[in-house]
This record gives sequence, C-alpha cells and structure tokens, in this order.
Amino acid sequence: MKVGLYFGSFNPIHIGHLIIANHFQQFTDLDQVWLVVSPQNPFKKKDSLANSYDRLEMVELAIAPYPNLRASSVEFNLPQPSYTIDTLIHLKEKFPTEEFCLIMGSDNLEGIHKWKNAEVLLANYPIYVYPRPGHLVDENLDGVTIIEAPLMEISSTFVRSAIAANKLIQPMLPPKVWEYIDGSALYK
Repeated sequence: MKVGLYFGSFNPIHIGHLIIANHFQQFTDLDQVWLVVSPQNPFKKKDSLANSYDRLEMVELAIAPYPNLRASSVEFNLPQPSYTIDTLIHLKEKFPTEEFCLIMGSDNLEGIHKWKNAEVLLANYPIYVYPRPGHLVDENLDGVTIIEAPLMEISSTFVRSAIAANKLIQPMLPPKVWEYIDGSALYK
C-alpha cells in the first residue's frame, strides 16, 4: 500500500488541510493519507501549540467521514522535537510493507535543505508537493512530483487569531472541530 504522510501541527486542523489531504488521496496514486500530528516541529515555538492530544482529537473528528484518511500519533512517542527522517525510519520499521511518501506545500520544499538529513529524504522518499501562494517549486529536484491541487490561503495561525478575537469562523473548520473548540478554552 502506498501511504502519503501529511505532517503538521494541525493547530487546529481546518478545511484547507482536509481539502489537500483528500485531494492527494483521490487524485494521485496514494491508497491512504496519514495526517501525522507533530507534537513539536523544530521550526515552531512549542508554547504556541495546543495540547498534542487535543490536536489529535480534532484531526480524528475532522477525518471521520473520509475512509482513506488516517490520524497518526506516531511522533508522540518519539524524541522531541520531531524530525521527519526519524519518523520515517520508525514507520518503515513498524510497517515494512508500506511504501511511504511525503506530502508538503511548496513553502516547506523551499526550506527542505534546512531539514535534518535532507539529502537522505530526497534520495529515499518520494515527495509530492502542492502549490502554496507566493512559493515557487524547484522542479529539478529528483524524487519531487508537483501535484496540481487547490491553492489554499487559509492558515491555522489565522484561525487561532480569529477565534481569540471572537470572530465567527465556522466555515473554515470541519463542523465537529468547531464544536470541539467552541466547547473548550482552546485558542481563547
């Protein structure tokens, strides 16, 4: 089975994340897309993150209607901060028959040279890239496939700011995620 790994803080997951994950599963050769909730991205401040288990729960609520999307907490039991190469090695050991590839936006691809063991990632794992506004893709990188996907300008940062400002943002979130956030103190 070919599995696309869509890493993120998902702080919170929003409709843009769902559109991208579903698009890759439906319009590429991926059998499943796993949304890997990262407890600590090395490029982000941890104090801006909601609890890992709240973020995982919101991902699970959001993807419930999508049979080929999965939530993954694999990085919860790995050393932090989370490095993609370490997670991939762990997943390959745990699921030796699965073929894993990465899903990322063109904004992340621009900075991949800063990632731990980037050359190993590029040499050993296919990378599927979706366009992000204002970010170009180097189409000459081996192992990188550009996928025409919807352009999404929504961000979790914007969603958190809007919630804190008491804005009505329900259309930007899956209904069950909005209910979860609305019934809690998250992002307020």
